[in-house]
Amino acid sequence: MTLENDRPNTTSRPDRRTLANAIRALSMDAVQAANSGHPGMPMGMADIAEVLWNDYLKHNPKNPEWHDRDRFVLSNGHGSMLLYSLLHLSGYRLSMEEIRNFRQFGRHTAGHPEREPTLGIETTTGPLGQGISNAVGMALAEKILSQQFNRDGLDIVDHRTWVFVGDGCLMEGISHEACSLAGTLKLGKLICLYDDNGISIDGETSGWFTDDSRKRFESYGWHVVDEVDGHDSSKIASAIEGAMAETERPSLICCKTVIGFGSPNKQGTASTHGAPLGDIEIANVRKEIGWPHEPFEIPSEVADSWNAVDRGTDAEDSWNDLWNVYRRTYPDLADEFTRRMGGELPVDWTDFADNAIAEINDSGVDMATRKASLLALNSFAPALPEMVGGSADLTGSNLTKHDGSTVISGDDASGNYVYFGVREFGMAAICNGLGLHGGVMPYSGTFLVFSDYSRNALRMAALMEVQNICVFTHDSIGLGEDGPTHQPIEHTASLRIMPNMRVWRPCDAVETAVAWRDAIERKEGPTSLILTRQGLPHQSRTIEQMKNIRSGGYILRDSDELPELILIATGSEISLAVNVAEELMSAGSKVRVVSMPCTHLFDQQNEEYKEAILPSSVTARIAVEAGVSDGWWKYVGARGRIIGMNSFGASAPAGELFEHFGFSHDNLLNNAKDILGL
Repeated sequence: MTLENDRPNTTSRPDRRTLANAIRALSMDAVQAANSGHPGMPMGMADIAEVLWNDYLKHNPKNPEWHDRDRFVLSNGHGSMLLYSLLHLSGYRLSMEEIRNFRQFGRHTAGHPEREPTLGIETTTGPLGQGISNAVGMALAEKILSQQFNRDGLDIVDHRTWVFVGDGCLMEGISHEACSLAGTLKLGKLICLYDDNGISIDGETSGWFTDDSRKRFESYGWHVVDEVDGHDSSKIASAIEGAMAETERPSLICCKTVIGFGSPNKQGTASTHGAPLGDIEIANVRKEIGWPHEPFEIPSEVADSWNAVDRGTDAEDSWNDLWNVYRRTYPDLADEFTRRMGGELPVDWTDFADNAIAEINDSGVDMATRKASLLALNSFAPALPEMVGGSADLTGSNLTKHDGSTVISGDDASGNYVYFGVREFGMAAICNGLGLHGGVMPYSGTFLVFSDYSRNALRMAALMEVQNICVFTHDSIGLGEDGPTHQPIEHTASLRIMPNMRVWRPCDAVETAVAWRDAIERKEGPTSLILTRQGLPHQSRTIEQMKNIRSGGYILRDSDELPELILIATGSEISLAVNVAEELMSAGSKVRVVSMPCTHLFDQQNEEYKEAILPSSVTARIAVEAGVSDGWWKYVGARGRIIGMNSFGASAPAGELFEHFGFSHDNLLNNAKDILGL
């Protein structure tokens, strides 16, 4: 391992090792001050980071959201102090006070990076493998937008996505899913620098990670540079330049590094991974690397050499010159690019969406809500060229490919549809990356039961407040003969309890279209659309009822007077509730049917509205939904009842299953009569 990696020194600029040592010092001091954190990775990758950030990364600290900046993703997010050091040193709005308060409440220097684009933090990382998968989405977005908007000599979209990954990221299955697809799609502007230090929390990885990563990534269709000395700046630079010259394949640069580099007694061991070095060892490090400065002190000559504001401003100014020519030459395209990168909907969107939903309502069609979802897509997609969707090998079942879909391939990324293959987790994380990049609106499809595979990526979307529209079909025992392995029971409830995940389970084509509209308009988080395989009848509505769908819960059928009984239902169980209510009302009972396609939106309504829908004086209530029952007690109260699932399903025709598990006219009617005392 080379220890000398200096470029020629001048009186005005410190050598490269000294610049890298600033990262090492800040990282070990911040972790020590917090008495918590991971110093080993930042110290080990400091030389790599110095070369990339000072010589190759295109960015502007004064405008962290510049559209054509390179994206940098720290997939091995436990080494967050590496990123915070880089941002501070480069001139971003991340103060030394924030560094001093690493991992403290209310600070911008969390234990793992949390998305904050105004500070240069592109994505939230920590769960290993997600960062690199987000990066695949970012690189795909760049490729899509470049083919859609660039014109001869006017490449307004021309940037790279850089990723730091560690052994843990490459062990996680999600990295296999995402990186395999990245090779197929020929994402040549995706460059990963692999921190190959052979250490994880449990020690030397040779006991549990013996993959030949080079061969694996080559089999994915990647360009791979192996055995790069991660502490030799000239070799790092040579590998980066080779990767930048490769335009057809994503690149993996395997950098041999020493974890905790510079720690004379702990480097190369797991003891540096996830614990402070200690005051004594930090003093030893200072001697070892020749860093005589006090904690959190950066000498002016080092700070000046790191500051990237002037370089970044020049880079953005050059792009602005190009943009001004583009805007004069292609004004309509420029306006569209600005709209899409700003996340704005078309100016006529409201009228367009209103008319589309009205047409669907007027048609009065009976259909499965998965088919209604396609109907909505066909209605909305022509107005939204930014929509980019796909399915995890279930296109014909999820019905996610609308009439205007064109398939994205490695050779042509100008389209809007991705065949993700059987990669549910990777798909969700890639879609997060598409949304994080900007300029595209991602949606994806799979069976609801397989949302378990993608759950952690869905959680990250909710945590990051990034738009990601998830089409989940085959929503219940209505799936039928495929049996309990494919029948989601707890999944809708599980998604509902996730903070900032908005869940819709519509009952017909109209509610499905409204759900799609809400998901399209919602920019601050993901949306799950829970859709049926089985056909459902159209429900007639007044104009007021149409309006109230967006409230999440509303009165669909009602008595002339205060009801004696309220039936609450969603999805396929709405028609059951309506039929039973009509029978009871014809016999003289006062019954209300409340459709509650989105509990989250209903819960956000004011108390007056909620009381009007669910009067507290009416305690006779029954909720019916073909899923686990626990979540409905808050709506029915202690005296209410729930008809739901309390077991897994079975393999049989859907009709037989609904009858067997109690989702039948007779069962609901008998429960209603019993609670009414009839």
